[in-house]
Amino acid sequence: MSKHSTKGCHLNPPLIHGIETTSDRLTGRAGLTFFSRYLRGIKIFPHLDRLFGSLRKNRKGQPVVEVFKQVFCFFPDGSSRHLVRFDALKSDPGYAGAIETDADQLLSSHAVKRFFGAFWPYRIWLFRHLLHQLFLWRVQIEQPRVIVLGMDSMVMDNDEACCREGVSPTYKRVKGFHPLQVTWGRFVIDAVFRGGRKHSNHSDTAEKTLRHLIRKIRNRYRSDVPIVVRMDSGFFDQKLLEVLEELQVGYIVAGKLYDDIQDYVFRLLPSAWQSYENQHQQWRYIELGDRRGSWKRFRRALFCRPLYEDHQRLLEFARPDQILYTNLGCGTPVDEQFRQAGREHYLEADSLIASYHDRGQDELVHRALKDFTSETLPFQRFLSNAAFYYTMLTAFFLYECFKQDVCRGVVPVACYATTLRRRILDIAGKIVRHAGRILLKVTKCTWEHLRMETLWYRSGAPPAFHWV
Repeated sequence: MSKHSTKGCHLNPPLIHGIETTSDRLTGRAGLTFFSRYLRGIKIFPHLDRLFGSLRKNRKGQPVVEVFKQVFCFFPDGSSRHLVRFDALKSDPGYAGAIETDADQLLSSHAVKRFFGAFWPYRIWLFRHLLHQLFLWRVQIEQPRVIVLGMDSMVMDNDEACCREGVSPTYKRVKGFHPLQVTWGRFVIDAVFRGGRKHSNHSDTAEKTLRHLIRKIRNRYRSDVPIVVRMDSGFFDQKLLEVLEELQVGYIVAGKLYDDIQDYVFRLLPSAWQSYENQHQQWRYIELGDRRGSWKRFRRALFCRPLYEDHQRLLEFARPDQILYTNLGCGTPVDEQFRQAGREHYLEADSLIASYHDRGQDELVHRALKDFTSETLPFQRFLSNAAFYYTMLTAFFLYECFKQDVCRGVVPVACYATTLRRRILDIAGKIVRHAGRILLKVTKCTWEHLRMETLWYRSGAPPAFHWV
């Protein structure tokens, strides 16, 4: 081979010949600094101390707000779903620096277990109060003209758990928990933690949950704001519909396809059907007035039949029929609220069908929550698992706020936790002390690609959380 044939080749490639330790303070989760800084910036810790500060029984233990901060950071970190992860983190000064905590204040898994073991029913109820306040905080910021709530249940698969209180068979044929959850946009704003055997509309749980939420919206936000509740057929119950009508709240709920309804629709002429389509799907529908056997009044109903699924036309025998019930567009005071808000188009049949099928976005919130954390809860006692579950919901709410207030423009606001971890949180950093200041250093490429200066400014100056 001639000497010219090796021109441009690396005669001494940069091979790594060994590995050694370093005393530098390094972290692979440098992005957690922004989340920790955001929690401090919204000023949520004084409220947590007021609600849960009495859980601290001994001054030798960590302050309650410090425990919450480390647990809140544990969820978006997502490196492990097990509490023993705290034992590994306890010996990592780089992680302590990333979440702005002294290394000697890092929690062990036993400290976390003792913390959640100290909860009792009233303290667990305070989590729901906190979620309501966080919801009202975001409502005050966004000032929506119409508030659309989604009510649904979510199965948490704990099939592999051994003898845990409340774990029982669910309708998905796995053993676990079956909490009732209320969503608003990307947020879970209220929840009732329940055992697996409780069905969607068990007892009067849904009624009390909605009464409590709607009263707070009317009293703390606006008394005349139009409210719509979207529910699947698991909540198709006359008593619940009467409660919503009493509260002057709109609802769209899927009903059950009884034989008399299908017989009536089958006899209708093709000219009686109307058509509605959007960018993804097309429906044929018929507008009805229906009164079930025990009902005291007729209710507006829309019998729908999709023509396409995933851009593929469905054959006649394969089209899944569905009937929706609503009190919108029936001349009730709820209609006037929509007209006063300039949203009278909500009362039209096309808008009602589109709104109900947007329930898929509500169900995506449950999927995002499961991506954010684990369905399997770590404790044997029901109350400890309930406290862990509500802490998880609070962390998820704050994480969604963090995406919107800090990360918008860098990652999509609707991205799942896995995407945020890979792109924002899982970045390498070096923590140094210089001239009496602690600095987090990252590579120039990371600085420019993630617009670190913008993230730093936004995480330090977010809208402050205030008790409404």
